[in-house]
Amino acid sequence: MSASRTARERARAELTREITEIGRRQLASEGATGLSLRAIAREMGMVSSAIYRYFPSRDDLLTALIIDAYNAIGEAVEQADARCAEDDYPGRWRAVCRAARGWALAHPHEYALLYGSPVPGYQAPQDTVEPAIRDTVVYGRILADAYAGGALSPPDGFPAPPPSFSHDAEAVRSLMPGLPDDLVARAVASWTGLFGILSFEIFGQFNNVVDDRTTLFEHTIDTLGRLVGLPVSDHDLTST
Repeated sequence: MSASRTARERARAELTREITEIGRRQLASEGATGLSLRAIAREMGMVSSAIYRYFPSRDDLLTALIIDAYNAIGEAVEQADARCAEDDYPGRWRAVCRAARGWALAHPHEYALLYGSPVPGYQAPQDTVEPAIRDTVVYGRILADAYAGGALSPPDGFPAPPPSFSHDAEAVRSLMPGLPDDLVARAVASWTGLFGILSFEIFGQFNNVVDDRTTLFEHTIDTLGRLVGLPVSDHDLTST
């Protein structure tokens, strides 16, 4: 590879990074629907036609921002899990939930891009799928490991999933190998419950209602973990 080509590639990478950084600031000030390549070009002192060589359309930039955000929360969750002892299944669960919350609180506008209202007219391409499940893969691995280690003991008293869920359970089970349909259904409920409480916090639904949100969050993730069968002691539930 020639030195001049390497220099061009570095320059392109730097400009691409700058465009996406300005795009993130636009998310904070204008929201996803206000994302504008022309406005970014003006801020960078570029002619509008030049920026389209980096991102042919607004949707291409939106896709890049979405992929970056999914990878960021996925990396946060992966690192949290890696810091835990492999056989500390409830500890791993708490760690990844806390990591997801920490990232969401630090990046509320990017969280909204991923988990808020869909952007009108935007269709996410296949490129977003793998980044989007990075965090879910970690969660599924924790449950699969716990199940294989005989550590899941789901509480009684909950309805079994309907037979029609079996088809969907088979698809989800690729992320949590070995789990029976009942535990797959509980796992889906637990994971979506996590993002439910995150969304209530990020989008202001707890304002003037819940002040001690960290304590509620800790209790909620222990409850959701218990739903799927992760062991949680009475001490854990009362000392967070």
